[in-house]
Amino acid sequence: MINYLRIPTILSLFILFLFQQANAQVSFKEKKPRIIITADPELDDNNSLIRLILYSSDLNIEGLVYNSSQFHWTGDGKGTKWSMPNREYSRFGLNLCPCESWRWAKGERFIHDIVEAYEKSYPNLKIHNPEYPAPSVLKSKIRFGNIKFDGDFSEDTPGSELIRAAIMDDKPGQLYITAWGGQSSIARALKSIQDQYEYTTQWDAIKKKIAKKVVLLPSGDQDDTYANYIKPYWPEIEYRQFSSGPNYGYGAQLRATPTNAFYLTTEWMKENVLDRGPLGGLYRVWGDGKQMVKGDIMDYFGVAGKTTDELKKMGYVVWMPPQAKGSWLGEGDNHTFMNMLGNGLRAYEAGYYGGWGGGAAMRRDNFGFGLADTSATAMATALSTMNDRIKENPFPDFFPQAQRDFAVRIQWAVTPKYANANHSPNVRIEGPLALVASAGGKIRINGFAADPDGNSVTTKWWQFQVGNFAKGVTITKPDALQTEIQIPKDAEAGQTIHLIFEANDNGTPSLTKYQRVVISIRR
Repeated sequence: MINYLRIPTILSLFILFLFQQANAQVSFKEKKPRIIITADPELDDNNSLIRLILYSSDLNIEGLVYNSSQFHWTGDGKGTKWSMPNREYSRFGLNLCPCESWRWAKGERFIHDIVEAYEKSYPNLKIHNPEYPAPSVLKSKIRFGNIKFDGDFSEDTPGSELIRAAIMDDKPGQLYITAWGGQSSIARALKSIQDQYEYTTQWDAIKKKIAKKVVLLPSGDQDDTYANYIKPYWPEIEYRQFSSGPNYGYGAQLRATPTNAFYLTTEWMKENVLDRGPLGGLYRVWGDGKQMVKGDIMDYFGVAGKTTDELKKMGYVVWMPPQAKGSWLGEGDNHTFMNMLGNGLRAYEAGYYGGWGGGAAMRRDNFGFGLADTSATAMATALSTMNDRIKENPFPDFFPQAQRDFAVRIQWAVTPKYANANHSPNVRIEGPLALVASAGGKIRINGFAADPDGNSVTTKWWQFQVGNFAKGVTITKPDALQTEIQIPKDAEAGQTIHLIFEANDNGTPSLTKYQRVVISIRR
């Protein structure tokens, strides 16, 4: 049964009045994760950064760092030629390097361009959410890191020094560092710390601090620096990769469900992204006539109306079929930061929590298994259990919610009046978000949801099966604000149950907000 919230009481009307008078999307303040972005000048990095900037209200962005990768490096400007085995310049029957640079435009500044577009949009954005940082703050975080060669971290750079300073500071909380390209700037920061402290009495304490503090959020190991340096020398640093979540990458439309395919079409992109101000103008889509580097034989994405064979005859290396002009191109690095967002899922708190970026890939210390036995048999059993759980309870499809939220945020960038755009419901739980229960017992939980725009809101409670209790729980009145959770009698001490309170408004487009409650079974 759908429950349309009404605001019948004087108190509720007063609360709604306050929301509207505040003229901004405000709820209880979630923690803002500290995050550093490292990126190479790939098309989908450009698009991912546009989305990230629109969520800078939810994050403490500590760095925006240019980095090389096996796909993009600038060279040293001295005529030095470089080549690594099994790179794209030696695949597909090519033999193009050693060469002085690879797919890096002279004067590349895509990060600067996006932050400058944000600056133009900021007067509107701050009307809709006052938590957006001043453009000067973001500009001060831009650095060039280790960009000369693929995987080269032989020297300190402004980018690596920024990363090092953040790693070594004493600010509370974890530091999340993404790698949208290679990890050479991150490796250099760690190597400089190692060089300074390895043979001092401080070394053990520093290693423990860094292992506790730093979480790496990679888009793969794009320059082998993780495999060759970070993992061997810093094995305790958490390396959080995600799977099972929405497909934000190149060619998402090739495998999209009918529901998700709608949000990838030319029509949707034009209406919701491309025609919306400076940020929309920088967003890349298929057949838009642009190239990141002029003459790049790998970059045929801006060419419209050509078949694969025609593109090959034009000299391009075609590794995926061309799509309709103006349709989704890709945001392949989104999974590294979409779980950092303040949407109430609190997915940044632990890799296995899961959110709009997916859930962390299976590891011994993930998914709450807490194995004391690390034998191959125990690990195989744990993995089998998790695979069975995924089959029975597939990861939620968050793509429509994420796309609608993105569309609204880029709309804010061109909308100078608060009342002319939609805003997410304000959602909270009455009481703590961490509860303790006994096997066979019941827990009553009260939720609260109100919409700052006065829209109707529907609510529901559901179990997010990411804890280590694999079975379902009984949720009484899942569509009501107040619900009861029946804890199964066979729940064991130390197990956890994750419950989500979800609210959806009926604005245009509809927006979703959550709150997660974690129930621990008493020992």
